[in-house]
Amino acid sequence: MGAYGRLFGFPEYKVKIAHRRIASISVIRGASCGATWEVVERLIGTPVEEVLSRIGREVQYLCLADPSAFDPVSGKSALHFAGKVHMQALAKAIETAAEKRRKGSE
Repeated sequence: MGAYGRLFGFPEYKVKIAHRRIASISVIRGASCGATWEVVERLIGTPVEEVLSRIGREVQYLCLADPSAFDPVSGKSALHFAGKVHMQALAKAIETAAEKRRKGSE
C-alpha cells in the first residue's frame, strides 16, 4: 500500500475462527476515525467466505472521506482505498489464524 502504509500503518487484527465463521476479532491497530472498532463488532458470526467483502463495505459506509474525490492516477477514491486496506488486513489475520490452527492440529 505504498506511502499510505509507511505514513499511517495498516489496520491489524487478531481473529478466531470456529465452524468456518468469525468467532472473535480483536483490533490491534485501526483507522483513526474509529470505524474499525465499530465495524468488527458487526462481523462476529459472519462466514469466512463472506467476511472480506463485508468488511470492505462496512468500512466504506462509515468512512469520512469524500466518496467523489477520485485520485486521477489510481482511479479510486480514498473511501474505496479504506475498504481495500481493511479487507487486506483482515485477510492476513484470517490466514494467520488458519495457519496456527493447522500447526496446532499436526
